[in-house]
Amino acid sequence: MGYKYQLTDLQPDMTALVSLNQETTAAQNPDNTFTTGQSWGALRKAWKGYRIAKVQADDVKMREYATKIRKIQTELNVTVSSFPHLNIA
Repeated sequence: MGYKYQLTDLQPDMTALVSLNQETTAAQNPDNTFTTGQSWGALRKAWKGYRIAKVQADDVKMREYATKIRKIQTELNVTVSSFPHLNIA
């Protein structure tokens, strides 16, 4: 039985996760060890955690996730959210 796609060997220097904008990310924060894609994934998970905490009315967890959201947004150079009901602006 034949396969639709032919298998090839990968180059040893190739990685599964590659940032689309590695040069910019490295120039902005040389200590940052995360790719842009990983940061966006972390931001998505932080928002999900925040929404769950909000449904559960858990102010401590909401504050924790809000802080993480703002930190990641700052690192990604996107608009930083404010959380006025938690006194985080």
